[in-house]
Amino acid sequence: MSHRVVVTGIGCVSAVGHSLDEVWQATVDGRTGIKAITIMDTEGYDSRIGADIPDWDADQYMDPKVAKRCDRFTQFGLAAAYQALTDSALEITPQNAYDVGVVVGCGIGGMKTWESQHERLLSRGPSRLSPFLVPMMIVDMSSGVISMQLGAKGPNYATVSACASATHSLGDAFEIVRRGAAKAMFAGGTEGAISPTGLGGFCAAKALSTRNDDPATACRPFDKTRDGFVMAEGSCIVVLEELEHALARGAKVYAEIVGFGMNGDAYNMVAPDPSGDAAAHAMEYALDQAGMSMLDVDYVNAHAPSTVDGDAMEVTALQSMYEGKDYSPAVTSTKPIHGHMLGATGAIELSLTFMSMRDGLVPRTLNCKDPDDNIWLDVVLGENRETRVDTIMSNSFGFGGHNAVIVARRYEQ
Repeated sequence: MSHRVVVTGIGCVSAVGHSLDEVWQATVDGRTGIKAITIMDTEGYDSRIGADIPDWDADQYMDPKVAKRCDRFTQFGLAAAYQALTDSALEITPQNAYDVGVVVGCGIGGMKTWESQHERLLSRGPSRLSPFLVPMMIVDMSSGVISMQLGAKGPNYATVSACASATHSLGDAFEIVRRGAAKAMFAGGTEGAISPTGLGGFCAAKALSTRNDDPATACRPFDKTRDGFVMAEGSCIVVLEELEHALARGAKVYAEIVGFGMNGDAYNMVAPDPSGDAAAHAMEYALDQAGMSMLDVDYVNAHAPSTVDGDAMEVTALQSMYEGKDYSPAVTSTKPIHGHMLGATGAIELSLTFMSMRDGLVPRTLNCKDPDDNIWLDVVLGENRETRVDTIMSNSFGFGGHNAVIVARRYEQ
């Protein structure tokens, strides 16, 4: 039996707000969280800008003893999970604990823990390493800690697929609930990789914008002058729930997840396949599972990280699907607001599409003043667009050629 799957709770921690409402308001207002990085010394780095969270105080969200034993990325994930639990009004008890699971994505893991402990290794020797080095560093610990603190004993693991990690997490959670292996799943992503090694590694890969003198406009998806993405940190956790279970307890419903597609480019470690064939195939698969066509999609939240090759590939993939159809959905990228949250970005972007459904508003793509000449998609520019949104698609594409796509629609009984 296949179950319908709905979203009943959302929690967010980001540079533009520590709740979904705050992030959505920043998106509507066009207020970016991208600025000069303040949580580390950036002297000597090619890119010195990002959407970091300088005022982060984990003790406000969790027991200080728990926070002390968690890397920054795990703290973000747990804070967002607590929010999502409260928002969903889901009660986890010993009687239903095995019906509630956690799968949380992350691209990099405990980078800050690794750096500090490696420095200790070199300066003080192996005997001085923390016994919490490994559990604080490994990517799966966010989902592990969330399950421990919430008492959720259902399916539990992590997804790691670079910038597609959160969307793979959401897709896996959707499939778990859909096939009846859990009644509810906490899913999404978390990331805390703005650190000397994290920032330096992406600088070395020439992946980041170096528009240091103008951070507010550095992320400019689809624009001819784009020069790389802008790193961000934070988390977004979503509660996916079996529809019957949600209705039985009177839960509010944000939207219904109806399709998930994923595949791989099999092309390059960093660069996307410029043909866009695999990305288009992932979109088509998600729509086929949903019983829809591209003509049913009202709004696409594009991955569009503001990289030359990444944006161009996605445009090629989308336009190949609408060729000759005399139609294009509204297309935007919200990364100029919250930055590229790497393994968490797919979850926050999907969540923002639910706000578009709720408010009948598609946010503009900031900083795109001069779009690429070949774009004929309906990219929303200039002003937010008031329009009814019933069906959305959210795309995520990661280093290694990982492609993941979610399709969701307005919930109707």
